[in-house]
Amino acid sequence: MLSIILPAKNEAAALADLLPRLCAAQPEAEIIVSDDGSTDETRALCGRHCVRCVSAPYSMGNGAAVKRGARAATGEVLAFMDADGQHDPADIARLLAKLDEGYDMVVGARDWSGQAGVGRGIANTFYNRLASKMTGHRIDDLTSGFRVARADKFREFLHLLPNGFSYPTTSTMAFFRSAFPVAYVPIKAAERVGTSHIKPVRDGLRFLIIIFKIATLYAPLKLFVPASAAFFLVGMGYYVYTFLSFHRLSLMSAAFWSAAVIIFLIGLVSEQITSLTYRRDE
Repeated sequence: MLSIILPAKNEAAALADLLPRLCAAQPEAEIIVSDDGSTDETRALCGRHCVRCVSAPYSMGNGAAVKRGARAATGEVLAFMDADGQHDPADIARLLAKLDEGYDMVVGARDWSGQAGVGRGIANTFYNRLASKMTGHRIDDLTSGFRVARADKFREFLHLLPNGFSYPTTSTMAFFRSAFPVAYVPIKAAERVGTSHIKPVRDGLRFLIIIFKIATLYAPLKLFVPASAAFFLVGMGYYVYTFLSFHRLSLMSAAFWSAAVIIFLIGLVSEQITSLTYRRDE
């Protein structure tokens, strides 16, 4: 059985068109709208279309809505798509067909035209390349919210998913880390209905946070070892300068070397914690 989960916050305008199309495309599926404290007609609209709605009394974030929907779903396969009208319900069948080839997660990968602006497109391209380098696998769209996954595999990582907007990044990296096969299917994303809930200024720091999250979620040593090496080399360079100029070892060089050792040891501890986090008890 398939369960389709749509995290939604004040998306009634888009859902009015999306829900009938979704019911027509997947008449046998369980459709769940995970309402993130909406103040519009989202809940009433679900009732009119006989769609299950799980609601929160106040907004907790897109990721929190995804987690509520995943817990409430009864299907063996979970499909996630945005409730803002960007995703075509007809593409679900294509993702499911790819899943049947032996994958545990299939992600709808947007092309450049499907990105919400040039800035977001550049940022997502950078995320994709960084994540591909970290994992050793090609990642076509790290931040796409349109995906299907096997329910038992996806629920293993619910405790890792953030309550904010980066659940696609976390779930993708978790699947790769746990050796669950992931595939990508090209899709076309339409322009969203209504106004985006992402604020460019407020969410600007997400850029750096996601970069560090990608590294620490998958392979912490790939982040900490280069940082440790950089501190060591700076300390060595400063030592050579002070030795040639003043014939002494400066405290600054010692401080850089100490920082290099500390960063390396933190990386080792982080690697062990990451291994324990993804350890699965059969």
